Amino acid sequence: MLTDTTHSPCAKVNPLPWDAVDWTEGFWKDAFDNNASHTVPHLRKMFESKEISHVLENFRICAGESDGNFGGTDFGDGDFYKWMEAAMYTAVKTGDQELLEGLDSYVDLIGRAQLPDGYLSTKQILGERQSNGVSRMSDINAFEVYNFGHLFTAASLYKRLTGKDSFLQIALKAAAYLENLYEEALRSGAAQTAVCPSHYMGLMELYRSTRDVRWLNLARLSIHLRDTVQDGLDDNQDRIPVKEHEKIIGHAVRANYLYAGIADLCAEIDDPEYRSVLDKMWRNLADQKLYLTGGCGAIYNGASPYGNFFVHQLVHQAYGYEYQLPNITAYNETCASVGSVMWAYRMFQLDPRAEYFDIIERTMLNVNLAAVSLDGCRFFYENMLRRAKKLDFELIWPLTRSEYILSYCCPPNLARAIAESSEYAYCTSADGLWMGLYGASAAKIKLECGAAFTLTQDTAYPYDGMIRLHFSDVENDAPCRLHVRVPHWLESGEIRLGDRKIPLTPAEAGAYLALEDFSYQEDILIHFDMPARYTIGHSLIEETSGQAAVERGPLVYCVETPDCPLDTLDDLMLDLNETFKPVDYEIQGRPMKALEGDCYCMGRSSDYSRDALYQTLHYEGLSRTHIRLIPYFAWDNRDHAGEMRIWLPVAWR
Repeated sequence: MLTDTTHSPCAKVNPLPWDAVDWTEGFWKDAFDNNASHTVPHLRKMFESKEISHVLENFRICAGESDGNFGGTDFGDGDFYKWMEAAMYTAVKTGDQELLEGLDSYVDLIGRAQLPDGYLSTKQILGERQSNGVSRMSDINAFEVYNFGHLFTAASLYKRLTGKDSFLQIALKAAAYLENLYEEALRSGAAQTAVCPSHYMGLMELYRSTRDVRWLNLARLSIHLRDTVQDGLDDNQDRIPVKEHEKIIGHAVRANYLYAGIADLCAEIDDPEYRSVLDKMWRNLADQKLYLTGGCGAIYNGASPYGNFFVHQLVHQAYGYEYQLPNITAYNETCASVGSVMWAYRMFQLDPRAEYFDIIERTMLNVNLAAVSLDGCRFFYENMLRRAKKLDFELIWPLTRSEYILSYCCPPNLARAIAESSEYAYCTSADGLWMGLYGASAAKIKLECGAAFTLTQDTAYPYDGMIRLHFSDVENDAPCRLHVRVPHWLESGEIRLGDRKIPLTPAEAGAYLALEDFSYQEDILIHFDMPARYTIGHSLIEETSGQAAVERGPLVYCVETPDCPLDTLDDLMLDLNETFKPVDYEIQGRPMKALEGDCYCMGRSSDYSRDALYQTLHYEGLSRTHIRLIPYFAWDNRDHAGEMRIWLPVAWR
């Protein structure tokens, strides 16, 4: 979830009000509408089903309105709260009164399920009631505090969007329970880790919603207590105290939630040591452990690369070594990439550098949107960068998207990120307006400097780099600064202010350009040239050595079996002298820009065996073939389960 730092003393930029920006047409409007029309109702059906998820049924049994046993996952409560966030945004943005009434009924149900002492996690409530051996706070992997954290954020958002206190009162009662628990842990010295620590961000949201310093103090205590955990693990980032962290390690979702929560805390209190840790962790991620698509957390299961050699510590869904970025077995859990966006946004609030929004944009447009099908109803849990023709081993998750996966944390997390995406369009500071995600939109702007106007963004971005900014309804034309984000990939472009042209070169790329002397009576034209380009990886990324990927603007492209006439994509080689051209294309009725051009294909001798581990190379020369590349987010949306590749070997003459 996004976070409102309007009154946070250490935040340098703040969001606009939640209702200030609307996507008006084009890419992000289509994504929002698809999410609202298909994903949100589909997820609601999944959560309502007793046979599929059993999540709502668990609440009904706890409330005494149904009979039965707990079913589904330990973290189903928290996943439902994430869906509620997506539904709240959808309902208020679209005026869906039926959905709002449904949310009210869910809030009432959750309140009836809550215990008098404030405790609220359905598996443990039913376990204690039925004496089946399950009890509260007895297993750190039971996700109770994870459920609490998402309750806190959802309830805070419900208050912000609807003005209603009902959900917030439930959350405050649960927070008081957590407060008693943590104060006792501080006295006894028996603190436990809370895996997937959503509660740091959640407690900060309670503080910002109520301005009650009690919840700020509880957030600080929660982070402090993790430093007192005995026999901690790299998997949970608690083997050493937070302020001693040097590398980003362990479970990627847990890491990203942890550092996002600490960034939230740093917006309220000036702590140079925490800030230093955040900067170290970010640099380790962005410089050495981030996929081209924005995915993160490359490793399925293994031993921590940083633990004692003789004492192996299990890690899963994890950050591995620097540059350890496999393609076929890339894990890249969707929740991790959603978490990295939340972390990056909070880092931007502390220090508004273009790098953070470059990565937010890369992640949102590529790996996040790849995690959901174009029809909005099927999902990837992990996000590979290559699908092979056949595998001689079985991966944990399916190689195609599924309507329902047992670990259903990712779909509602993604749904709330897309529902809230318009909040990433702009941020404000004392001196002006900062541009974040580009997309056709209308925004009502009021700044501290006194300027007040409506800003309309007309653009076909990310398929076209022309962006027109139009000012209207100018209530106060006080001067302000407009901070234009120049993407890191830019090599040429310009900004036009009336008759004046400001050239854009690689020297301006990856930074903000502040415009001050513009007129509200004239449009501002921003043009980012978007030729297709070849991208290479660091020499220590073993799986991309001698290979390149094709990008255009902020989009990563891939090739799938239907777009190449060869028997296998393994024989395809990029011609670095070829210029790929954008063409209009549709998949499932969704218009997009594909890229077309010629590639080389490797000639294979008649004795070549695709099953041999090693064999003598008999060079048979290169021929040429015509292929199509599609945006990575659109892959696995056609009636085939063939190959897909982002990285391809290169050849040139």
